[in-house]
Amino acid sequence: MSPSQPLHCPDISLWMSQIEPETVTRLSLTQNLEVDIAIIGAGYSGLWTAYYLKQQAPNLKIAILEANQVGFGASGRNGGWLMGSVEGEHHLLRSLSPSDKPRAHACIHGIVDEAKRVFDKEQIDCDFAHGGWLSVAARYPEQLPIVRNQLQQLHAEGHSEHDYCWLDHSDMQSRVNIHNTYGGIFSPHAARIHPAKLVNGLAKAVERLGVSIYEHTTVTKLLPPNGKSGQLVTPKGVVQADIILPCVEGFSYELEHLRRYILPIQSLIVATEPLSDSQWQDIGMRNHELVNDACRLVTYAQRTADNRLVFGSRGTYQFGGKPKSTFQDNQQVFATIATLMKEFFPMLGNTPVTHCWGGTLGMPRVKQPHALFDTRTGIGSIGGYAGEGVGASNLMARTLADLILNKDTELTQMPWAHHNTLEKTLRRWEPEPFRWLAYKSILSTFSREESILSDPDSAPWKRKMIHRAAGLASRVL
Repeated sequence: MSPSQPLHCPDISLWMSQIEPETVTRLSLTQNLEVDIAIIGAGYSGLWTAYYLKQQAPNLKIAILEANQVGFGASGRNGGWLMGSVEGEHHLLRSLSPSDKPRAHACIHGIVDEAKRVFDKEQIDCDFAHGGWLSVAARYPEQLPIVRNQLQQLHAEGHSEHDYCWLDHSDMQSRVNIHNTYGGIFSPHAARIHPAKLVNGLAKAVERLGVSIYEHTTVTKLLPPNGKSGQLVTPKGVVQADIILPCVEGFSYELEHLRRYILPIQSLIVATEPLSDSQWQDIGMRNHELVNDACRLVTYAQRTADNRLVFGSRGTYQFGGKPKSTFQDNQQVFATIATLMKEFFPMLGNTPVTHCWGGTLGMPRVKQPHALFDTRTGIGSIGGYAGEGVGASNLMARTLADLILNKDTELTQMPWAHHNTLEKTLRRWEPEPFRWLAYKSILSTFSREESILSDPDSAPWKRKMIHRAAGLASRVL
């Protein structure tokens, strides 16, 4: 990719800029409070958990403490992919027998339908469009064996042709016209959503159920229950609770005992102005399919309800694993992503990019999600989504609610459910500077691969060498 001029966009996500200001401001906590369950974080994880707990146990007194505002973190900043899949599914389910895997697959694939059921019941208008997901081999031929191997592995794990099927060049181009399309995978288990509309709709739904949400209320200290009421210390009040649920994902850094288990990584996104009908006829995505290609830098795109193209890719990592909420210093990276977007879709021409933003997501040491609750300490948590939290948070929240209510259900029997502590369930990340050096080295290798392979005039030996090096870096990651 050729060098690009820095972009200069407002430091707010497209999604949050399209939300009408609330007519009623949520208050911050100003006094001591006693509840049955205290949740830290008013994103998808905390809100879905509160929702399913109140559905099954309406008398529970639940409070959610949010350091900023509802949807401030990744829930208001992501790419809007509601997926019926989870990161690391192959490793997560490998302990299951072949006869048990179909039940797990059904739970995971069912995420989209379950979310839609709640949207309809609670009248949450979040621009839901169930168009499925396309993983495309395009732009350079080295992507083709990667995507074919991905499909072969999915079928070997027990997924059917209905779940994941191959589309040849012509079938794929009829759906999305990426430059140099070779073919790829289609799955119906994905839907487009508007992230900020979803998180705000969920917040209003749980408030109608009696959940209290306190914004601009930072938890400065967590004292676990350990058989008695635990405490969350905030600047203006102490919350006492029998059960405490940190649901902060990429912002785990702010709670010291979580800091080494979930690593904050940033993903960056750009959005165009609304495209014309003729541009969309050239691009495709008529059914609002979600689209990515087999680039190791990770790409993801959606067509919004107001006909913009939203495109995300590479991210950043801050030394020490600190989360990040402002991205004005990443304008050059945004410009590189915009250039990559136009390599995908040359028909965009000089279409302006109107929004560029980022969000902090949580990366576990082993890339797979979890729902855990320890009855001894009264501490529970969900997370580890590795970028797929829009859908995975729903499944993990349902699982956590069942664990807390001590229900023996299909979800509590799944490999992502744990009656244990975070420390005994998850692996810790290596200390600095090893994390930072590894991330920078791997990202540099991926970027170099993208640069060489996207150049049709690059030497065959150079293409082969960098492709092998990037494959090794991917396995290390």
